[in-house]
Amino acid sequence: MSTFEWIIALLLGAVALSALARRIKVPYPTFLAIGGALIAFVPDSPTWALEPDLALALFVAPVLLDAAFDTSLRDLRNNWVPVATLVVAAVGLTTVGVAFVAHRLFPDMPWAAAVALGAIVAPPDAAAAVAILSQVKLPYRMVKVLEGESLLNDASALLIYRIAVGAVVMEHLKWSEVAPTIALALVGSVLAGLAAGRIIPPIMERVREVPSAIIVQFATTFMI
Repeated sequence: MSTFEWIIALLLGAVALSALARRIKVPYPTFLAIGGALIAFVPDSPTWALEPDLALALFVAPVLLDAAFDTSLRDLRNNWVPVATLVVAAVGLTTVGVAFVAHRLFPDMPWAAAVALGAIVAPPDAAAAVAILSQVKLPYRMVKVLEGESLLNDASALLIYRIAVGAVVMEHLKWSEVAPTIALALVGSVLAGLAAGRIIPPIMERVREVPSAIIVQFATTFMI
């Protein structure tokens, strides 16, 4: 099959799995994850490669934008302590655990590369977390904490990943070399978000057409 035919088949398969999940009342991200894993066993399946930076922009930014619309800023502010604890602790412990297992299985793998691998798999999908939590009867505060954590953990995981990759490339890193990156990520992202909150809403109020509004929303998300 050609690449175009594979894409059509994947889209139709995703629709079929989502319909099956709704029929048997199972969160659809579970079936999509299983279907994605099964594709790896399909013989003669194609191999596609994307630039890492392009993949992050194409997939991470829209998912976070969609999850942000479903997140209450008031609930996030009221539960910032458990959310921040989960963002740091959950991602950190997952990264350490995956790095330890990877290094034990492959002793030749540098620790920095193992940490980078752990950071890649540490953050759960924000959209999947919101979709699953909406179908599970949990206490309201617990749902809001988990939603906030799933929205913010990508930032900490990407920061760990960038530092680990830098350590692999440079073979060693000093704190003086890491500190500017951390400061830029923590302070710069907050400033960019505050600036966007001031600048983007007046622009969006002037866009009346729905398709144009969607394009502007995604364009500003990628820009930030």
